[in-house]
This record gives sequence, structure tokens and C-alpha cells, in this order.
Amino acid sequence: MLPLRDSQPSKKLPLVTILLIGLNTLIFLYQSALDLPGLESFFASYAFVPRDFFLTAGERRFYGQLFSSMFLHGDLSHLVGNMWILWLFGDNVEDHLGKIRYVLFYLGTGLIAILAHAFSMPQSTVITLGASGAISGVMGAYLILYPRSQILTLIPFPPYFFRIPAFIYLIVWVILQLVSGVVAGGASDIAWWAHIAGFAGGALLTAGGRRRARARQGS
Repeated sequence: MLPLRDSQPSKKLPLVTILLIGLNTLIFLYQSALDLPGLESFFASYAFVPRDFFLTAGERRFYGQLFSSMFLHGDLSHLVGNMWILWLFGDNVEDHLGKIRYVLFYLGTGLIAILAHAFSMPQSTVITLGASGAISGVMGAYLILYPRSQILTLIPFPPYFFRIPAFIYLIVWVILQLVSGVVAGGASDIAWWAHIAGFAGGALLTAGGRRRARARQGS
């Protein structure tokens, strides 16, 4: 199911979301211009490898990779898919959180996601990259904030368009991630558990923030 549009209007220009999309795109264009040895060196410096992280946890550069890896993508489809989902859901979450909190939220849920992946596969030597974990956090926040927003969705083959409440779309999405993670075990190049952890982290942080805000209003 491909989400095309939501029914929740933006109140302000989603500047941070636009900048994140621009930054991810510029980095991808840079890495695409590298030759193979250059690309391998670039990924060795900035992508995240769980096994290397645990073996050399005292080295500062590996802590940096927890964040730099969020801005790398394996190919054009990886980039376009992630940036489309970020554009679709990120503007409204940015509206709710405000720009500074949104940046911290994005990086925080991305960190939750990549650490979950690392601890679920500590011996993995496969490089981990992509914004999927952070974007999953944005999706988790959207579930809490706008559950009844309508998502225009496409099933490509045969082409079929329909509208579905956001809470149904997002719950189906996270169930598919969970099933894929269980079925794949450690045999997949996709960090399914990072997606799940990012989504859960985003939903829990947002729900907790709303409870605190309501408690302050009631006091």
C-alpha cells in the first residue's frame, strides 16, 4: 500500500522537514558521484555496523555514526521512498512539536531505532544506513496525534485508490514490519526491528508528551 496524501492540512511551512529532505538528497547526490573505492570509504566512515560499534565502543567516531548513518541511503528507491513518507507525515508532526523539538524528536527516535537494531543483531557486519528509523518515529507520532486523518492510498497492481483512516494504515504498517522481522530473523538486509523500535519510540514519546501537557493544563 502506497500512501499518496493525507487529509490533515499544515498550519505552517514545514521548514525542518524540507531541510531534512534537502540534506538527505544532497548527501545522496554526493555519494552517487563517488567511485566504488570512494563510496566504500565513505560508508566505512559514516555508516553504522553493529559489530564494529560493540567492538570499538570507546572510539568517538562510532558514536557519530549513530547519527550520520541516518542521512545515508543505499540507492535512489531507498531515498525516494523514505523522503516521500517523511514529507507525507512530517509536516503535521513538525506543526505540533515546533521546529526545535521536532529536530530533537527526529534524531532521538532515529537513535532509538538504530540502537534497537544494534542490540537485536550485535554480531552483524552489514552496514546500516537510512532515515527509516527516524521516519518510523515520525509515523508513530502521527498515529497518536492524527489517528482519524484520512490517507489516500494506492494498491499498484491492479491500480486501486482508496481512503483509509491513518490509525488503520499505520497499525497495518507496523504489523507488517513485525511479521517481516520475525520471518526474516537475522537473514535480512532490512533493519525491521529498527523500524518497529522507532515507531514505538515515537508513539510513546508523543503520548507521554500529550499526557504531561494535559496534566499541566489541569493543574
